[in-house]
Amino acid sequence: MIKVSLTPNRIHVSGHANTAPYGSDIVCAAVSAITLTLISGLENIAYMSLYESVEPGNICIEWQTINDTGKALIDTWFLGILGIAEQYPVIKLETDNE
Repeated sequence: MIKVSLTPNRIHVSGHANTAPYGSDIVCAAVSAITLTLISGLENIAYMSLYESVEPGNICIEWQTINDTGKALIDTWFLGILGIAEQYPVIKLETDNE
C-alpha cells in the first residue's frame, strides 16, 4: 500500500504498491516519477524553497510559503495521483485542507 498524505504545507508519500516484484512495479514507478517531477517543478518553475527527503519508499516535501505556480503544480500532481489510484487501488489518500 502506498500512503499519500497532503496537508497545506506538506506532502508525504510512503510505502510500496507491491503489485509486481521490486524494481518492476509500475505503480511505484509512476508515483515516484510524478512526485520527483513535482519537487523539480516546485524548485525550478515555482522557485519555492523546500525541505525534501527522498528515500526508497519514502518521500517528504515541506514548504513554508506557497505561490500560485506552486499551488498549480501541486494540484496537477494530485490529479495524477488520483488517476493512478483510480486504476490501481493500492494508494491510500489522506488530506488535511485546513
